[in-house]
Amino acid sequence: MPDLARLIPLGTRATRELVVTQELTVQHAYPSLPAVYATPQMIFALEMAAADAIAALLPAGWGSVGTRVEVRHLAATPVGMRVRAEARVVEVGTRHVRFACTAHDEHEIIGEGWHERAPVELARFVEGVARKTASAGRG
Repeated sequence: MPDLARLIPLGTRATRELVVTQELTVQHAYPSLPAVYATPQMIFALEMAAADAIAALLPAGWGSVGTRVEVRHLAATPVGMRVRAEARVVEVGTRHVRFACTAHDEHEIIGEGWHERAPVELARFVEGVARKTASAGRG
């Protein structure tokens, strides 16, 4: 395992921006609900911002996987509005990186919370998934 604290400085950050489409709304999955940005989609944007923040800092052949999410969705965002998701490194452990996350639309903060990612050696990770798939009789 690489020395994450040496590789990843506190304060490292990245953002993801998007425009809310019908496919990103809760109504897309549940037609009886309003056409507003879905919580799982907001969490995904925050996770991807976190992954972006550390991707270039990890050794070749390494990536990161999400392991924990604790996020509050604070306000609704309608179709057509821009969203900015930001993740900032606030803690680096021996096997995880923790991020403070916020999401804003064009008017206000719409989400905030924490996310943790675990850096993994991708080849080893893929091998583990392949073993699991084979043991389930699907490979």
